[in-house]
Amino acid sequence: MAMASDFYLHYYMEHKGRFGHEFLEFKFWLDRKLRCAKNSNYKNDVMIRKEAYVHKSVMEQLKRIIDDSEITKEGDALWPTPDRVGQQELEIVIRDEHISFATSKISYLIDVNQSKDPEGL
Repeated sequence: MAMASDFYLHYYMEHKGRFGHEFLEFKFWLDRKLRCAKNSNYKNDVMIRKEAYVHKSVMEQLKRIIDDSEITKEGDALWPTPDRVGQQELEIVIRDEHISFATSKISYLIDVNQSKDPEGL
């Protein structure tokens, strides 16, 4: 059960292409820890993993953006499903709400505008 002060945000995007399995990931925790990871073989890049603590104002701003966007009222049922091209995932725990979304990799605004749920997406 989530507590009133709970907060967690996780964003993950991946695709498999000519440079192998590439991904980008961000995680924020209530204790203000930020973890980032990036994997790409483009130009012989190597996996990058970083960890840092962010100022409480950063966490407050993230919470404000989530509240203002009303994303916790959305659903991903009409969003494009993840496919072989790639996927994006977003998971948020804020206060007593826990949501998780998944959709295909979206490269262009026109993909959003032509989807079945452009407002939610």
